[in-house]
Amino acid sequence: MSTQQFVVIGLGRFGMSLGMELVELGYEVMGVDRNEEVVEELGDRFTHSVVADATDEEMLRSLGIRNFDCGIVAIGENMQTSILASILLKELGVKKVVAKAITILHGRALEKIGVDQVIFPERDIGIRVAHQLVTPNLMDYIKLTDDYSIVEMRVPSCLNTRTVADLDSRSRFDCTIVALRTEAGVTIAPKANDQMREGDIMVIAGKNDRIEQFEREVVNIEE
Repeated sequence: MSTQQFVVIGLGRFGMSLGMELVELGYEVMGVDRNEEVVEELGDRFTHSVVADATDEEMLRSLGIRNFDCGIVAIGENMQTSILASILLKELGVKKVVAKAITILHGRALEKIGVDQVIFPERDIGIRVAHQLVTPNLMDYIKLTDDYSIVEMRVPSCLNTRTVADLDSRSRFDCTIVALRTEAGVTIAPKANDQMREGDIMVIAGKNDRIEQFEREVVNIEE
């Protein structure tokens, strides 16, 4: 099976960190930026790195862009360049195009031209941090819809040695512990008798208000 290939256009902080994480996960990544100093600074941290103008169709063709499985347009500061680069990736046959948006209007424009996935890094980080600030045990937060989310929550000391059945989260709170992360590894769909330890991570899915209720009541359980 061939390794999935990604091209990241725009090597600012977002594009750089995203590409490096993909490399760390074992994928082939080509980085593209018009700034020669940025590409030189990248060194050999990507599979390939190229100085190129992402709005130059012939240049993109020469890079074999159509052969990539996913193109990520990580240009945020220049809306026009971001949109033009996204259009070219779509027209040149990249299987999936993902683009960073810095405003709602920018995001709408990207959706209109057929970008497969629009991401708002700054907005999403802001939402996660806000939830973490008001929910001390919350480690991570992923919004699924306006009403449903998946969260990572640290097991408090009052739940040390308790089992999934003890919490009875599905009937009491209408939310589900979909995974447990412990020192031994990750357990997907934990069984009723699986035991939790202080510091373990519960991955919980459900409606936002019920997850909030779960957090309030779980941390107040008497030992």
